[in-house]
Amino acid sequence: MSYILNIETATKNCSVALAQDGVVISYKEIADLGYSHAEKLHVFIDDVLKENDVRYNDLSAIAVSQGPGSYTGLRIGVSAAKGLCYALNIPLIAVDTLETLSLQAKSLALSGNAVVIPMIDARRMEVYSAIFDAEFKKIRDTQAEIVTPESFQDIDSLIYIVGDCAEKCRPVLTAGRFTFVEGIVYPSAKEMCAISFDKHKKNDTVDVAYFEPFYLKEFFLTSKPTV
Repeated sequence: MSYILNIETATKNCSVALAQDGVVISYKEIADLGYSHAEKLHVFIDDVLKENDVRYNDLSAIAVSQGPGSYTGLRIGVSAAKGLCYALNIPLIAVDTLETLSLQAKSLALSGNAVVIPMIDARRMEVYSAIFDAEFKKIRDTQAEIVTPESFQDIDSLIYIVGDCAEKCRPVLTAGRFTFVEGIVYPSAKEMCAISFDKHKKNDTVDVAYFEPFYLKEFFLTSKPTV
C-alpha cells in the first residue's frame, strides 16, 4: 500500500490530494485571486492527512507540480515538497503541470483525431502550452508562445483548449475547429495522483537537492522608480 501526497501550486489554484495506490482518497483546493498558497498549503496538507488517519511517516513519496506556471506559486510548492522529503527521507516526484491540466478533459470522450491544448496564462497574449492527442499522449513539447490568429494552423483536427486563457484567446482563435472547454480552468492535484503513482512504481523520481521547477521563462523582478 502506497500513500503519495500530491501538491499543485503552479497557478492560482492551491491544491493538495492524498492518494492510495494512485486513487484519490482526499483533496483540498482553493483558487484564490490573491494567491493564498503560502497561507493555505500546509493547512491543506495537515487536513488531508488527519482526515484519513494517515501520518506523515506513512507517506511513500511526495509529488509536486513541476511547471510551467507562476514563479511564486511553483517556488512555494516545490519548497514545501522538498522540506517534507528531506524530513521524511522519501523520494520526490515531479509531474508535468500541463499534462495534469489536460487530463481534466478525459470526460469529453474525444474523437480519434482531436487534440487537447492545455494553456496557462503567461501575461499579455503569451501562454504556456503543449499539445496532447486524444489518448493524452504529448505530441508537442511545452513552450511559451504568443497567441495570434495564425496559431495552430498546422493542426486540421478538432482542437479543445483548456485552462485559464479563454477570455483573452477566444477573440483571436475564432475558427470553427477551436472549442474552449468551460469549467476546466486550473490544474488540480487530483489529476496528479495516477501519474505520480505510475512514476513511483517505475522509480521515476528527481533529486531532492537539485530539482528546480520548470519556469520556462526567466523571472524578472521590477521595482518602482525612486523619487
